[in-house]
Parts: sequence; C-alpha cells; structure tokens
Amino acid sequence: MNFDPRFSGRKFTSVGTRPIRPDGIDKVTGRARYGADFNMAGQLVGRVLRSPHAHARIVKIDTSKAEKLAGVKAVITAADLPDLTDGDAAMYDVLDNCMARTKALYDGHAVAAVAAIDARTARQALKLIEVEYELLAHVTDVDEAAKHTAPLINDAIFTEGLEEKPVKPSNVTKRSQFGHGDVHQGFGHADFIVERSFKTEQTHQGYIEPHACVANFSSDGTADLWVCTQGHFVYRQHCAQLLGMEASKLRVTSSEIGGGFGGKTHVWAEPVALALSRKAGRPVKLVMTRDEVFRASGPTSATSIDVKIGARKDGTITAAEATLRYSCGPYAGSWAEIGAMTAFACYKLDNVKTVGYEVLVNRPKTAAYRAPSAPMAAFAVESAVDELAKEVGMDPVEFRIRNAAQEGTRSSYGPVYGPIGIGPTLEAVKSHPHMKAPLGKNQGRGMACGFWFNFGGQTCTDLNIGMDGSVSLAVGTVDVGGSRASLSLVAAEELGIAYEQVKAIVADTSSLGYNDMTDGSRGTFSSSMATISAARNAIRILRERAAQMWDIAVDDVVWEKGHAIAKGEKHGNLGKLSLKEIAVESGKTGGPIAGHSELVADGAGVSFATHICDIEVDPETGATRVLRYTVVQDAGKAVHPTYVEGQYQGGAAQGIGWALNEEYIYGKDGRLQNAGFLDYRIPVCSDLPMIDTQILEIPNPNHPYGVRGVGETSIVPPLAAIANAVSNAVGVRMTHIPMSPPRILAALEERAG
Repeated sequence: MNFDPRFSGRKFTSVGTRPIRPDGIDKVTGRARYGADFNMAGQLVGRVLRSPHAHARIVKIDTSKAEKLAGVKAVITAADLPDLTDGDAAMYDVLDNCMARTKALYDGHAVAAVAAIDARTARQALKLIEVEYELLAHVTDVDEAAKHTAPLINDAIFTEGLEEKPVKPSNVTKRSQFGHGDVHQGFGHADFIVERSFKTEQTHQGYIEPHACVANFSSDGTADLWVCTQGHFVYRQHCAQLLGMEASKLRVTSSEIGGGFGGKTHVWAEPVALALSRKAGRPVKLVMTRDEVFRASGPTSATSIDVKIGARKDGTITAAEATLRYSCGPYAGSWAEIGAMTAFACYKLDNVKTVGYEVLVNRPKTAAYRAPSAPMAAFAVESAVDELAKEVGMDPVEFRIRNAAQEGTRSSYGPVYGPIGIGPTLEAVKSHPHMKAPLGKNQGRGMACGFWFNFGGQTCTDLNIGMDGSVSLAVGTVDVGGSRASLSLVAAEELGIAYEQVKAIVADTSSLGYNDMTDGSRGTFSSSMATISAARNAIRILRERAAQMWDIAVDDVVWEKGHAIAKGEKHGNLGKLSLKEIAVESGKTGGPIAGHSELVADGAGVSFATHICDIEVDPETGATRVLRYTVVQDAGKAVHPTYVEGQYQGGAAQGIGWALNEEYIYGKDGRLQNAGFLDYRIPVCSDLPMIDTQILEIPNPNHPYGVRGVGETSIVPPLAAIANAVSNAVGVRMTHIPMSPPRILAALEERAG
C-alpha cells in the first residue's frame, strides 16, 4: 500500500497525552540492563593499552611477556585488525582510531589490547606489553594547527575544496563555503558593522554510562555483539567491515543506553572486543573506564570563529560573513561544514557567506554532541547579532524579529524554507513574562536563537497484533529519549486503541530490516512515520478479516476508533467488531495479523528555538549563577509533551555547563589533564535553575502528524544566550567559551585597563 506522508491535520486522542514511560519501573528498580550489565558464560575481561603520548611513531610492540602470563587468553595489536577497508578512507580512519597502526595520534590512542580471565590479570598483562615510541612534535590548538608551520599530523592530507589542488600536505583537511549574494557590496550599504573573533573549547557529552560491550565470536564465523549504542545497525556494518565479515553473520543487540547525545554514534572499543573474542575463542566483555571515555572517545570540536555583520539604521541586516575553524581530532571530519551551514540559518539575508575549515589536531577523534557544530556557530553569530542590535539602537528581540527567516526565505545554506518556527518563537519570547521580569545588581539577561536541520533516513518497523488484542511494536531506532512511549502513542492513535495495549521494543539486527543511526533528531520522526505506515497496513488486514467474518465486501468495511464497522444501510444489522474480537478469530481467518513498513523518511522539517537566560556574576570572584532560564521551541507536534519538555530542559542544562565550566584542558605535553568528572565539571542540580519551557507547534507538512525532531535544537542557543547575559551583567563582551571565573575576571581587568 502506498504511504502518504503529508500532514493531515487530524484531531488526536492518544498523541499529545502524557502517559507513564514504559521503561521507568525497570530503570528505577535496577532491572534495566545497560551495556555493562550483560554477561555470558565463560566470558573474558578485555582491557586496552593506550598511548601516553600526543604524537608518536610506533617503532615496536613486544607482547610476548603478556602472552605468557597465566590467565591471558589473547593479546592483539593492529596486526590482528588488518586493513580490509579496500581504499575506503573514512573506514580506514575508523580502523586506525580503534587500534593505532604506524603512529599514536593522541593521548589515549589504543595501541594493543588483552583478554584475560579477570580484570587483575588483564591489568597485569597491559603492564607487560613493551612499546617503543619515537616522539613527534604535536599540536592541540585549532588555530596553531591551521598554521603552515604547525607539526604535520598526516602527510597524506591535502586540503579539499580549494580552487587549485595544493602541492603540500596540511592539517587543514577541507574548505567548505556556503552563501549567496555579494557580501562586499552588502557591507558597503551598512551603517553599522560589528566584527569579532570567538573561541570555544572542546567539551564532552558527559553521558553517565561509559562505553561497554560483550562480544562473542563463534567458531562457525558468526558473532554476537551486545552494546550500548545509538545505532546497532550501523555498528553491525562497521564492525563487520573492519573484521572482514559478512554483515549478516554479525548480530548486534542494543542495550539500554545511559546517555549518548551523539557520543555513541561511532565504534570505539567494539571491533577490538570482537577481535579479542575471535582470537581467544571465548566471549569478551570490554568496558571503558571514565578516564578512557574522556581520553579516547569522541568529544566536540574546539573552534575559532570570525564573524562580521552589517546593518542599516532601520535594523535591516545588509551582509553577514563568518569564517569557522573546527578541530576534528587526527582524522578528517565534516564539523566545520555543518557549522558553516547552520551559522546564519535563522535569518533572512540577501548577502551571506560562510567558510568552514576542518583542522587536524592531536586530540581524540571528534564526535557529535546533539546538534553537532551548531552551538559554537550560534555562539559567535548570536553574540555579534546582539552587539549589532545595540549599535543600531534596537531591542535585541525586535532586531531579530525584523531579520528572521520565514516561509519562502532562501536559507543561508541553500534550500528555501517551508513553514518554519523562528518567527513564532521570537514573538513568544517577546511577550513572555521572563522578558519583563526585573533584574538586580550584577545581573544580566541574554537571549539567542538556534537552528537544526533534523534528519529522517532509512527506517523499518514491525507491528504485530496478538490474539488477546495486544500490540507488539518492533522498531530499529534506539530509544535515546523516550521514543518507545511516543511510538506506542502513535500506534495507539492510528489503531484507535488504548496506549496500555501497545508495547514497543527495540529489535536486534537479525530481527528487523536496516535502520539508520538514531541521530539528527530522527528517532521519533522517522519511526513514527514507519509506525503509522505499519499500522495502516495492519488496519487493511483487519478490515479484510472483518469482511471475511461478516461475509461482505472489504470495501464495505471502514476502521474507526479501534473497530471495524460495516458501512451502508444494507449492513445496518452487523454492528461493529473490535480489534480484539478480530484478533481472537485470526487463526480461523488467515493467521496472525501484522503490519510491516520500510521507508526512507524524507522531509524531516527544520527546527528553531529561542532561549532566555538571566545570570548573576560576582565581580570579585568571577563566579556565575544562572537565575532563570526559558526555552521556546517548535516541536511540530509534541507526541509526548513531557518527553519534549525534557529534551528542551536537557539541552539547556548541557548548554549551561558548556557555556560556564566545561572544557578539555591539555598540558604542554599534549596530555589531557582533567579526564574525569572531578576535574571536568558538568552541572549538578545546585548549578541549575528550574528551566521553563514553552512548546510551539508549527506542523511539519511532510509528516502525517506534523512531527519535527526536537532533541538537538535545544542545545544550540544556550552558549550564546548565556554569553549575552554574562556580557550584559559585566559590561564587557565575552568571546571565549567556557566563561569560567578566571576568564570573566580577566575580561573585567581588561575593561578596567
């Protein structure tokens, strides 16, 4: 049956309600099983030896002593993970990151691994592995790395995206450019111009659960992997390719996930665990320590951004330009490209240009953090926009409203917008009580806007109806934010039954067709579309079975509110049949009843948000206190409003930590100095205010219920909103994130002269 994804404007019964989450009891009672909670009979303990150097050539690795230690069942190096990537540069980088080959490229880079009968033996074995290094010059700062005099990290990298192919290798891997119009001409028409440079430091997603997996490689060439991941189908593809397996021979089961936020979209230790299991002939459990998570799994990019914006006296922006440099670790990435795309996406601009540069540094491979790259770009742009509004003499909200993108606007990165929510979020902020609340001494208020694309992608769903009328919904998108409850609501809505009759599960890779990674805020958007499609396919079968039970034509049967109804006066005496009544008789009418769907969920619908922040700064210590925070964001349609509010609040909370405290600190030796929550300080309850939320619903025309993704946009505005608040509180523009007390004091001292 052809599926129509267009918005239908229907009224809802289940969708939009707030039922209890189905996984809540298991999680609060400890029954839920996360990555490290799974065990197999006879399993070994895996441990990884990591480089203590930021940049070093691996001259020699001697594992003989470790191999002879009693209780050690396998020791591997890069030789046990040969290059099977067949020229795929991106996959080769993944392979090299999992196990260093010729060089260790950052402090924490894996160089060998062991599997032993217990953790104590594994740790002893690591100490017995002898590695001879040739130390090389390193670079960890994005601006320093971009210089032509910087130590070269990969001599096979030549900058892409230039008009002429360079003749010399560089740490700058790629140049990306977006925009339209003539910025030079646009600046010529400006009465006011603001031009500033900004920096953001590297941060980590800060998920509570470290990376963990159990791998079991069987003698028949098949394997099982239990793992905490945001995308078990992608993990299957990557692990299979790196180990030279057919993907069908590797079954991957996703555990409950104790936080991911983009950090569990890459394989890190999983191929290593599989290689150890293959060599040992026994299951291997590998759990990263917190130190390893910080040193060797993907943080965000550090950035250096230059922004120039001009406007006329009436407040119309005439031109906007940004140059963005993003660190990507020692491997090529696409982070600056995304930053360049999102930088000015909130605004209607005739003349705009953004240029992004990807820069290699001797730090861990960069990974996504919710809306990857967008928060840093928004910090720079929204800070400059705030400053420009003051130059023009306009209220910062009114200035943004005047220049906000709208339906029909050509975005700064190319496409023309359909119905979008940036204008409504700004109007909501303008009239919000928060904007009118009085401020005290040493207090400031800031606001900022944010944008994210949202993704769709390949999605597959099964919906099975039991003979008792219950519904089992099998999805392939990992539940990272409550999607099982939301998808159960969608199935209940479509079938016309109670939410309690539906149970959603995340199926393993052998039980369902391929699903893309749960990222880009695609989980509920794409799987709800597939769930609607599967439910409608099941309804078609339910109508057929009802017609068979009544011995009438199927075209005379309609489905309404969970019942088959015979339409027409000639069938007036037939009444109606419930889903359960039809299911009970399914064995006599053709067997089990199910609906299946596989689709590519296009048209995810872009998302916008506007945040308000009040902050107090102690001028003597530079300490900050967030007093009040408000999030206004367009959800398209809030399937489960409580979860939507939680996503808004979570993004704001993480943004507060990013803006004020969190950063990777590297010493001159290139080693990470704060690889743990004691020294890398994420916000705790006492650091956060009550975060107010306002859900707007501007329907996405490309989804039957109007749904847009919500999980990522909420982390985009906080850095800028908080920076604007701090700048207003202290009377000096803050340009370096995080705004830690020493940086605030330095800014105050500079102002004092």
